[in-house]
Amino acid sequence: MPQTILAPVHHELLIKKSRFIACVQPMADRASAQAVVSDLRTRHPQAAHVCWALLAGGQSAAVDDGEPSGTAGRPMLDVLRHQDLEGVLATVVRYFGGVKLGAGGLVRAYTDSVAQALLQAEKVAIVRHTLLRCSAPYAQEGMIRRELEAMNATLLEVSHGDAVVFSFSLAEADAPALVARLNEAGHGRIGWIDDAAG
Repeated sequence: MPQTILAPVHHELLIKKSRFIACVQPMADRASAQAVVSDLRTRHPQAAHVCWALLAGGQSAAVDDGEPSGTAGRPMLDVLRHQDLEGVLATVVRYFGGVKLGAGGLVRAYTDSVAQALLQAEKVAIVRHTLLRCSAPYAQEGMIRRELEAMNATLLEVSHGDAVVFSFSLAEADAPALVARLNEAGHGRIGWIDDAAG
């Protein structure tokens, strides 16, 4: 199950006099990530490189920022993928210490920087939610409210017309069980509303 992290975490490595200042943080999209990277460049004007990797669905990115191709951004992205993360930005600010590390050394340095930061990060599962709507006779309103509460569904709207119409969201994985429970308890009198069809 994909996870994200709750809050930014920083970690610093010193390798052959080069400083690698890593940060991993929750991030929804590339535009937000680029704003963070731009801010890092402003705050670290003497840094040799500000490399970054974003794992966020179709907006993922891996940027070497002047390091030899494939030695920074891609290894950082691989660490995020390996830990099954989603919606996470990894940045590493490098201050060059005068000693070249070679391609293998750079890959290790950027990989380790991100991996060490992630060790301290608090991870949470990403739970996908789905939106459902149903209508029911007034006599079943109480029962539906109890079932929704029992399944930790979030009641978004209730409207009273010819029937009671409920709009609610809940974890995708729990939706089939809730629909089955309501259909059974409602004795076939609950109608499901498909917004896409309407």
